[in-house]
Amino acid sequence: MSKPLATADDNAPHILVVDDDTRIRTLLKRYLSENGFHASMAESADHARQMMKSLDFDLLILDVMMPGESGFELTKHLREISNIPIILLTAHGQPEDRIEGLELGADDYLGKPFEPRELLLRLRALLKRRAESAPRSKEIIFGACTFNAERGELRRDGELIKLTSGELALLRALVRKPGAAISRQALAENTSAAMDRSIDVQVTRLRKKIEEDPRNPLILQTVRGVGYALMTD
Repeated sequence: MSKPLATADDNAPHILVVDDDTRIRTLLKRYLSENGFHASMAESADHARQMMKSLDFDLLILDVMMPGESGFELTKHLREISNIPIILLTAHGQPEDRIEGLELGADDYLGKPFEPRELLLRLRALLKRRAESAPRSKEIIFGACTFNAERGELRRDGELIKLTSGELALLRALVRKPGAAISRQALAENTSAAMDRSIDVQVTRLRKKIEEDPRNPLILQTVRGVGYALMTD
């Protein structure tokens, strides 16, 4: 590993390293931290799921071959609810493995062993492309409300609206796919809700804060047989 190049500031991208190999996780966390990133570690797909319920990450470095749920399976699940950039790591360099990972929605693929500098270059390239393709405005507008997902701020007619941690997590999950129907299960997995039906309670509370008439919602709509969709401007 190289000597420290930079230290992470408060606005530095947050990277989640998911690998069952303790040595690789530790080395990558240290290397990323030395190069100006915030880095967290997860030892399994399930551990990663739990962390993503309470923390926002900018990119995942995900090992394919893990006990239990594989990196391929986690990638497929994440692509149903999120567009977070994913770099897959694998000890198998077979073309069919690489193709499968990309078909499931991974953004890049790197075989083990790899040079940390190459991973860093690919990571930075992905984050740059995502920043260039992102809307200039970070504020999402729906009805009389504006929501800044990065800061976690909801305003209605300019007035700051207080959100619980559950309401904030729910709103962030919904704005990732504006206008799209998202299942209760997917929303539950991305919030602190223990069960699908707990989402209904969170939705009811959130509607009271964003809708003109919570009993006849126009913004946070129920999609019968599926879940909910947030209709943005």
